[in-house]
Amino acid sequence: MLADAQFVVAALETSHKIGLAAVAIAFIAFALVSSFVLPRRSPNFPGKHMGLYVTVCVLFFVGMLAAVLVLGKERSEASESPAHTATVSKPLPSQTTAAPTTTESGGAGGATKGDATAGKAVFASAGCSGCHTLKAANASGKVGPDLDQLKPAEDTVVHQVENGGGAMPAFKGQLSAKQIQDVAAFVYASTHS
Repeated sequence: MLADAQFVVAALETSHKIGLAAVAIAFIAFALVSSFVLPRRSPNFPGKHMGLYVTVCVLFFVGMLAAVLVLGKERSEASESPAHTATVSKPLPSQTTAAPTTTESGGAGGATKGDATAGKAVFASAGCSGCHTLKAANASGKVGPDLDQLKPAEDTVVHQVENGGGAMPAFKGQLSAKQIQDVAAFVYASTHS
């Protein structure tokens, strides 16, 4: 569940992250001051100002919920990256009229650039199964697209893993170029066999 939250937060725009952080800091500061500082200064806190204190608490609570509802979601046009749009709009290999018999580009039918066997291990260790559905990896994630249905080209997987998009973070700094190529070969080989 924590991994899902990290993906959601990673997908937010910077201004939304800053806004949520500012509201959270104000809420936490109020809670700490009202529970530790004010009772020390006035042992009878909130005393005769109980109504004001309850009103401020309710306002902070409503403000935090409103911030999460407003800032916790992306604009629909900003949430879909051009790479993701291109992935979805590409015709599936079964829809193409002429498929090359062998390729080095990971296109429709043919040799892959990476090692699919090593890619299966990368798919598991990088946490891909937490977000994607892929029968060959016994993965049933629901956050990202179902790779068995999408059947992406190898080069498309490489691009998406390197750059991220939507709720998916970029793995370019976390995985080596070989690991990215291997996981792309695994996804391609698993979905095009």
